[in-house]
Amino acid sequence: MSPVRSFSGGAVAVAVLVLGLGVAFAVGRFPVSLTDIAVALWSRLTGTPSGLSPAVEAVIFQIRGPRVLAALACGAALAIAGAAFQGLFRNPLVSPDILGASSGAALGAVIAILFSFGIFGIQAAAFVGGLVAVAAVYAVGSTIRSGDPILTLVLTGVVMGALLGAGVGLVKVLADPYNQLPAMTFWLLGSLSAASPADLLPLAGPVVIGAAVLVALRWRMNALSLPEEEARALGLPTGLLRIVIVVAATLTTAASVAAAGIIGWVGLVVPHLARFLVGPDFGRLIPASALLGGGYLLLIDTLARTLGPVEVPLGILTAVIGTPFFIWLLASSRGGWS
Repeated sequence: MSPVRSFSGGAVAVAVLVLGLGVAFAVGRFPVSLTDIAVALWSRLTGTPSGLSPAVEAVIFQIRGPRVLAALACGAALAIAGAAFQGLFRNPLVSPDILGASSGAALGAVIAILFSFGIFGIQAAAFVGGLVAVAAVYAVGSTIRSGDPILTLVLTGVVMGALLGAGVGLVKVLADPYNQLPAMTFWLLGSLSAASPADLLPLAGPVVIGAAVLVALRWRMNALSLPEEEARALGLPTGLLRIVIVVAATLTTAASVAAAGIIGWVGLVVPHLARFLVGPDFGRLIPASALLGGGYLLLIDTLARTLGPVEVPLGILTAVIGTPFFIWLLASSRGGWS
């Protein structure tokens, strides 16, 4: 890909993020102008009075601010995890939940809801469930020595995901149909309506750590996307690198699912769009995926809370919008991936 097209693609990714931030802060049942947003942010940065009404500042910093930051972190986390897994497994149809992270987090969350845990307990159970599920998949997959190790790992993840999905179904059957079951269903569909300042640190910590590792390994990920023999011929410790990348991508995925529930399609569609804009080089693909993922989920979340009198779950919108968008991407790239 030419440097001019790569630069243009990066500019588009930045523009999508800026657009998402502006729309997310300004649009809602209490509209806020872009001027008021700029004045409020400048006031916080400089410590000078803004002259805005307390209601406007409350909307910007207490209501929309945490939700905007949470959507930004979740979108970026799912997008970079999807890009990493697609390159690692050399498969354009791979998404962040390929190794069971989302299914494990879902099982942990519904069990916590069944036992009437609080919000923090549900998020913690979801995060731990995602990590344990991927650890189990990797442990089982690594013991099977026959065939392609990457294909074995993917198939193990699919099987484990089905098993964990059955566990989620069993817990839903055992739940109280009037109180617990609706809470489980709503959580599984994905939402950021409960995002608060207290949720940002548990979300940001794993996302920043996982993203930093993936960014640091972005050049080696180019080599790992080659066939196994070629990657080893370059002197790379492929086994160790694969484990590190899986752990980092799982951290970001589990943190996102714990904070917002199951949000599909972001980790599948956004990496393809980023690859279409900046090319397959992970040095550009990872940052572009983060920018596009954050902006994309900001726009989707804004649509979710303004589309009707009742907030639409994110998982529904990402599927409805992601499906035709993914088909358009495939048509535009003429079926190409790399």
